[in-house]
Amino acid sequence: MSTKKHDIPQELLSSLLANYKKPEDLIGENGLLKQLTKLLVERALDAELTEHLGHERNETVSNVAGNTRNGKSKKTLKGDFGELPIEVPRDRHGSFEPQLIPKHQTRWAGFDDKIISLYARGMTVREIQAHLEEMYGTEVSPSLISSVTDAVADEVKAWQARPLEPIYPIVYLDCIHVKVREGAVRIKAVYLAIGITMTGEKEVLGCGCPRARVPSSGCRWSLSCATAACRTSSSPVSMGSRAFLRPSRRCSPRRWCSCASCTWCATA
Repeated sequence: MSTKKHDIPQELLSSLLANYKKPEDLIGENGLLKQLTKLLVERALDAELTEHLGHERNETVSNVAGNTRNGKSKKTLKGDFGELPIEVPRDRHGSFEPQLIPKHQTRWAGFDDKIISLYARGMTVREIQAHLEEMYGTEVSPSLISSVTDAVADEVKAWQARPLEPIYPIVYLDCIHVKVREGAVRIKAVYLAIGITMTGEKEVLGCGCPRARVPSSGCRWSLSCATAACRTSSSPVSMGSRAFLRPSRRCSPRRWCSCASCTWCATA
């Protein structure tokens, strides 16, 4: 289905930019973009309420319940544009559920992702708070940042405890290098155990950082990964690496075997 293109008239753009002299007039704290965002959001919310009620303002009530407009409530949104105070229209029966800005939502879509991105780069809660205030002019409490990052931690725990597929025909190790905070920011290797499902899809089975900076650290981690895979998988897993197989056998010797092609295949 094609998306309809909305062309903004050039006359309207010329009128909006008539007083433009410097970048701050457009993207500053009280710039045109922020003002337009406020007006468009409020107009869209009003249009949603009109659709919900079935009639425009000051028109005859057309819904069976006799529901009508009931003033507006104030809300302050936090997002890439900083803090944006808006007015949200209300209905008398309280049945209106805004889609653009849901009830009780005070953070614009993507704002939590920005917090998580900064947290993943090793920034502390205080550093994230200072960064958001400096970049977007919005003050975010440490408790809000902690609640967002804690929610991610809960998702990580759920992912770690998820059941694996019964069989992975192929499992291999990969490695990426990321920056982590351990007193200072360091670059560490993160090993990934990746399995190929019976339908050919890739799935990350586990990941981890070897603690010791020695050549055998990766092999030590492969043992811990194999142990985790054996504990969460009810069936054997195929292996294509003897280096990975050796520590895996120590974990669960009955789950692994070899064939002539040197590919380690699943057995009962």
